[in-house]
Amino acid sequence: VHQSKLDFFCKLGYGKQDICKVLENLGQEALEDDVLKELIRMGSKPQALESQAQPSQLKLVARGSCSTTPGLKWLGEDESGASSSLRPIVIDGSNVAMSHGNKEVFSCWGIQLAVDWFRERGHTYIKVFVPLWRKEPPRQDSPIADQHILEELEKQSILVYTPSRKVKGKRVVCYDDRYIVKVAYEKDGVIVSNDHYRDLQNENPEWKWFIEHRLLMYSFVSNRFMPPDDPLGRHGPTLSNFLSKKPVLPEKKWQPCPYGKKCTYGNKCKFYHPERLHQAQLSVADELRAKTKVPLALGKEEERCQCSP
Repeated sequence: VHQSKLDFFCKLGYGKQDICKVLENLGQEALEDDVLKELIRMGSKPQALESQAQPSQLKLVARGSCSTTPGLKWLGEDESGASSSLRPIVIDGSNVAMSHGNKEVFSCWGIQLAVDWFRERGHTYIKVFVPLWRKEPPRQDSPIADQHILEELEKQSILVYTPSRKVKGKRVVCYDDRYIVKVAYEKDGVIVSNDHYRDLQNENPEWKWFIEHRLLMYSFVSNRFMPPDDPLGRHGPTLSNFLSKKPVLPEKKWQPCPYGKKCTYGNKCKFYHPERLHQAQLSVADELRAKTKVPLALGKEEERCQCSP
């Protein structure tokens, strides 16, 4: 748990010393939001922000590249995508199309719905991976609907075909899931799929962490692409924070106590009590103990005075 949190905040750009110090103060069970709050309170800044404030001669090199010279645009990436605050999106085209087609038809319209949803949110880097043999005319055992959408997305540099060929009449297909996970990992983006990629998780421990924390599942409701509002569960980040590089912490709202003035928890109550702002928040039992201790102490002092010469 410690290593996964350390890797997560290192990817956000924070220094290892600051992260370790916060985890020691808050404990290993601390939530990611609490750790991020503490890092901000300490004044720790991501390395990217510090490099902007203090320009140096060193150049930042994109993860996965070995050269410091600017190369060609990778997979048709836009220049605006690098400066965007939203994460790159990598879509498992086969999974999305089959889900929209009720696992019976390869529905290309489902891919278009997913691409349009991320476009409306402002994502500039969107890639869809589909096996090359889907270009072939549909057959009875593998029907395809709206195949022209694939050609349109390919012209827009959004769709990428994974290679396949025929050897002695048999089709040899490359594993498209490996392409999807590898590209998403190198771009530090999000995988859109309902597949868990368990075989790839066992292949690489770094991919295992990435798939567990960056996999966005979805549903189709009446031709509407709908990802969940809490991709990592009830206690995880919201969908907007999950899809952005710089998560925004929500303001803490105190929930009023449902018992109101009848609450007997005192200072142990986790809810908000507006009537106790200027009062000592003691429980009823503690108040009774405090009241009973005072007369007992007075009685003992009187006995001592009478006994003393």
